[in-house]
Amino acid sequence: MRIGGLASGMDTETIIRDMMKAHRIPLDKITQKKAYTQWQMDDYRSVNRDLRKQSDKLFDTVIKEGNYLQKNVNVSDDKAVSIKSLNASSDFSGTLEVKQLAKQATLQGGALKSPDGTKLTDEQIKELTLADLGGSDGEIKIGVPNGKSVQIEFEASDTIDSVLKKINKEGNVNAFYDSFTGKISVTAKESGEGNIKIEDIKGSIGSSLKLTNAVSPSSDPNFKPLDSTAIATAGENAKFTFNGLETERASNTFQINGFEVTLKQKTDAPITFSSSADSDKIVDSVVQFVNDYNEMIEKLNSTIREKKYRDFPPLSDEQKKDMKEKEIELWEEKAKSGTLRNDPAISSMLTKLRSIMTTSIKMKDENGNEIQMSLKDLGITPSTSYSDNGKLIIKEDTLREKIAENPNLVYNLIGREDGDNSGIARQYRQVLTDTQKTIEEKAGRTTAVNDTFALGRSLKSFDKQIERFEDKLKMMENRYWKQFSAMERAIQRANAQSAQLMNAFGGGM
Repeated sequence: MRIGGLASGMDTETIIRDMMKAHRIPLDKITQKKAYTQWQMDDYRSVNRDLRKQSDKLFDTVIKEGNYLQKNVNVSDDKAVSIKSLNASSDFSGTLEVKQLAKQATLQGGALKSPDGTKLTDEQIKELTLADLGGSDGEIKIGVPNGKSVQIEFEASDTIDSVLKKINKEGNVNAFYDSFTGKISVTAKESGEGNIKIEDIKGSIGSSLKLTNAVSPSSDPNFKPLDSTAIATAGENAKFTFNGLETERASNTFQINGFEVTLKQKTDAPITFSSSADSDKIVDSVVQFVNDYNEMIEKLNSTIREKKYRDFPPLSDEQKKDMKEKEIELWEEKAKSGTLRNDPAISSMLTKLRSIMTTSIKMKDENGNEIQMSLKDLGITPSTSYSDNGKLIIKEDTLREKIAENPNLVYNLIGREDGDNSGIARQYRQVLTDTQKTIEEKAGRTTAVNDTFALGRSLKSFDKQIERFEDKLKMMENRYWKQFSAMERAIQRANAQSAQLMNAFGGGM
């Protein structure tokens, strides 16, 4: 703590503070430049985030070919068959007659008995072990239709419940114990022709659970297997006639030419089906593409035309102390305005995009003839209003008509990748990527080190200037205090000498 002016009566602290204010003016200017550079960097990064979001959205919508392959499928009897498009590139129509649905193979084990000869309860299977049923350590093999055989090892101390859980987890089947019949029921997870077969590879796990040596049910009405006998019912393939071709599938759901077909029930006669392009979804995708483009260029044009208020530099901490919060907010609103005014990277990007949106793309039609198309052929044209700065206008009727005629041509115009002759959205996305790189060279990414980009190096330079200037100001302030302290000591000495003289003269009289 420094106390000055004891001898001179001067307010030394205020005098030095006021003197230092004048010396701090260059430092305040450096601090203001640093603050403005930080705002500019933040605004560049905000633009880059918007460009990245737009680029990602383009890739997921109008650039993705599958979005142009959306199909509506009409089926004459949707209770018997359902058909949906997955990635079909062409339309699909014909007849289909379902002769037999696919079903899963099943295995019904023989009745299990407790040590006292009664049927096992649900609680007992959680307590009784394989050893309690006469089993031992061992290994079983489970075979299912259309699947790989699986071998599973067990210990005699495993409970029946834990054995079933392990079979369900590893065996491509679903098994459960039915306490009413006292039997284990096993069902293949997948449908298809063939039987479930369980064999003992080592030990007697399968036989102790009454699941081995299964017999098939007989059509003979007098056939009555023993209660301890396992019964295996074979799974079946789906059988159907597709456009006159009699064929089979292991599952009731399968794919043909990019369409997923699901058989639900047998039919007495052939049903009909047909597909067509889902124009609504494609139209929505293209309209969203145009709307996003218009929104982006409106925002960026506003950014590079934003007014710059040179009379409103960033406020220093001292200045903020004398202002109200609302005054600070209004001041900084103008101080932050125009940080990217007339920015060359953004201006160049907007110019390139306006050119891309009117360019023609070479492609081939459905007959193999070379043609040229532009967005104008889809009813998408630039606004004639100068104030719109190149916004696009859509005639949806024209767009819908072109999509209904040939969605593949629409994709080739917008989303196709073909080097320098790529679609509009591909070229658009490349310009966005190039601009992002240019901006990153200037403003970096959030995780970037300041030395790696231009504005970061400027910020680092400002920090060094501020540090040096603050050291200089401290030295200057210390010098002032030493000078004033020296003055105080001199005044004290003078006062002491004067007092001595007065005493001397007074004493002589």
